[in-house]
This record gives sequence, C-alpha cells and structure tokens, in this order.
Amino acid sequence: HGTVSISSTGQTNRLTERMMQTRSAQTTTRRALQSVWKLRSSVNTLLQQRSVHGPNPMPYNADIVHDMLHFKTQDSAKSRGLTKTEASDSRTWANPFQHSVWTQEEVDGVARTHRTPTGLADKAALSAVKLARWGFDTLSGYRPEKITKDVVMNRAIFLETVAGVPGMAGGMMRHLSSLRNMRRDHGWIHTLLEEAENERMHLLVFVTMKQPGPFFRAAVVGTQGIFMTAFVAAYCIYPPLCHRFVGYLEEEAVHTYSDIIKSIDNGRLEDWKTELAPQIAVDYWHLRPGATMRDLILVVRADESSHRDVNHTFADLGADEINPYVQQQQKEVRVVKRTILSEQKANKDF
Repeated sequence: HGTVSISSTGQTNRLTERMMQTRSAQTTTRRALQSVWKLRSSVNTLLQQRSVHGPNPMPYNADIVHDMLHFKTQDSAKSRGLTKTEASDSRTWANPFQHSVWTQEEVDGVARTHRTPTGLADKAALSAVKLARWGFDTLSGYRPEKITKDVVMNRAIFLETVAGVPGMAGGMMRHLSSLRNMRRDHGWIHTLLEEAENERMHLLVFVTMKQPGPFFRAAVVGTQGIFMTAFVAAYCIYPPLCHRFVGYLEEEAVHTYSDIIKSIDNGRLEDWKTELAPQIAVDYWHLRPGATMRDLILVVRADESSHRDVNHTFADLGADEINPYVQQQQKEVRVVKRTILSEQKANKDF
C-alpha cells in the first residue's frame, strides 16, 4: 500500500508539473502573440502616416492624418469593401490623395516672391507668363480694384483648368522617360502628379459654387488642347523652361489670391468673411469646423505658393538629380520609424 501511495503521489506531482509547464507555455505564447499584435499595430500606424508635402512642413501630429499615402502601402479598394458607384451615390469613396494640413501661421505667412530671371530661358518663361496674364486680364475685364464674386469664380475656375495641366504633363513625360530608359525617376513623378491633383481639387471646389455655361466650357476645351500640346512639346525640348514657366505662373496665382484676400478684408467681398466653405474643401484640406470662404482662399494661396517654390526648384535641377522634397519626406518617415522601434524596445512586454 505504501508503494502504491508513493507511485500515485509521484504521478500526481508529474501531472501537476506538466500542467504548470503547459500553463507557462500558454502564458508565454499569449504574451508573444500580444507582442506581435502590438508590433503589427505599430507598423500599420507607420504605414498610415503621411509625409508632409511642400516647403513648409508642420510638426508631426499623430492625431492628424494628412498628405498622400504611397500606393505601395495602401490597402486595395476591394479589401476595404469599396466598389464602383455612381457619382451621386453617397457611398462614393473619399479622395485617396489626402492633402497636407496647413497651419494658421503658414497660410498667413505666404509672401509674394519673385525669382529674378538669370538666363534666356528664364526671361522667355517670364515674358510668356506676363503676356498670358495681360491677355487674360484684358479679355476677362479683370481689375483687382473691381473684384466681384462672379469675377473671382470665373477667373478661378478657368485658371484652375489650365493649372492642372503642367503637373500631369510633366509627370507623364517623366513616367515615359523612366519606362524608356528603364531606370528610376528620382522622386519627381509623384510630386508632379500630386500637384496636378491638387489643382484639380481647386477646380472641383470652385465648381460646387458656380456651374459654367456652354460657352465657358467650350473655351476651356480649346484652351486645354492648345496649352497641353504646346507644354508637352516644350517639355520634350527643354524641361527646365517649362518648370520655370510654371513657377512664374504660380507667382501670378499667389498675387491673384492675395488680391482676393485683400478684397475680403477691405469689404468688397465682405460676405466671404462669414460664408461657409464647401464641405468638399473642409474634407480635403482638413479645415476647422465652421471654416469660411476666407479660410478656403488662404489654403488655396498656400498651395499655389508651394507649387511656385517646387517648380522653381525643379527648374534649377538637372534631369537626373533627386527631388529634394522626397528626400525630406523620407527623412521624416525614418525618424518616426526609429522612434517607434525605440519605444518598442523600451516596453517591458518586449
């Protein structure tokens, strides 16, 4: 009986020991899974972070999701349950090209700047812009001291249909060049396409406030055909000339939007101090609740100043030089990634 008792006790101890080992293994596995899940969440957070585009990036804020998410890290529309819908369908998905969040200091601090031409190409680009502005101002009857809402809407809508062309044309030409030469583009394509999308969004915001008539639309079609053909031809011959042209064109855009803001403040467009901005603008620029038309014009002007600086920079670069704005974005992403990894190592669960 004593032998049986000792044997039973030994079996019980071994069984208890095995149960404790199993529980310990389960606890270890559970902690490992929790660690993997936290790591996955951190990686997803990193992938969802947008890099600030433009020459005046704001400090990173984890509560704000902004700027373009790279296609490589973006979930497919199908995986998110998104399908093709009619434009009038309320389920139509949001624009995946999310815009930077401009701070109040940045939009208020936009200055009228001018790049002094230094060569024949620069002088030709500036002369072309001045001639285009004089012709358009003459035909449209635009006078800064006699601005009205209709004048502003007509001018903004027409010019934005033109402003969206250079980025798309330049990006397309760089894309085709990359394919032909079978080499990388050094970061120009995405910035140019982002510029084109930004100008298109300016247009879509303004057409929610006024729908152009058939004559206006016919003029847009004709102008687009002529300008697109001329711009692509010039880009094939000498790209820096085109980027300098766009830089000077954006200088004029900053002047125009500054005149509009001045007219709002001095009472000519006083209603825009309190009139609410369209919801599409609030969503795209992540504007504050209750944002007004004045706030809208401020962020549009900030966009134009960014395009001005970017294109003047591109005009100074060689075709094979790296886009400095992409380098800046990559540095910011690396800093965020290193911060996340260091926090993970410091976490006691790891």
